[in-house]
Amino acid sequence: MTRSTMILVAAASAAVLQSQSNTPSPTSGQPAAVRNLNDYYRAFSSLDVQAILPYFHEPCMIIGPQGVFAASNRSVVATAFAPAMNALKARGFGRSELSIREIKTLSPTSILATGVAVRYKVDGSVLERVGVTYVLQKTNLRWEIAVLITHDANEGELGK
Repeated sequence: MTRSTMILVAAASAAVLQSQSNTPSPTSGQPAAVRNLNDYYRAFSSLDVQAILPYFHEPCMIIGPQGVFAASNRSVVATAFAPAMNALKARGFGRSELSIREIKTLSPTSILATGVAVRYKVDGSVLERVGVTYVLQKTNLRWEIAVLITHDANEGELGK
């Protein structure tokens, strides 16, 4: 092997090792995605529709008992959430917390999370429990909600 060939092989090996070390591990995005979901829940608890919009991907999809709602942009998301937030306020909503049951990395840019949104009244008692499943998409800025599915709180476990 000539000296230039050895240098070329060494450089190629270093490049492969470098690219492998930069490849995200299957769970590397999960802590950031969970943080972002928790931040979303804090914003949601304000019942200010404008506060939740930055957490949604453009476009996104919302699936629930009422059907499938495709939102091409965040202003369309606002139209979907405003009535629901007003109804929660009328029912004495105080805050909401997410209890994640399961999270799965689908790719370096997609994560599936399922859990229960526990909604509390202003007095601290439980208002309701709603099953939620999210598909989060990694953007240049953060993990954003690309798909939100609401379902029965006892359904939606990934392994079932």
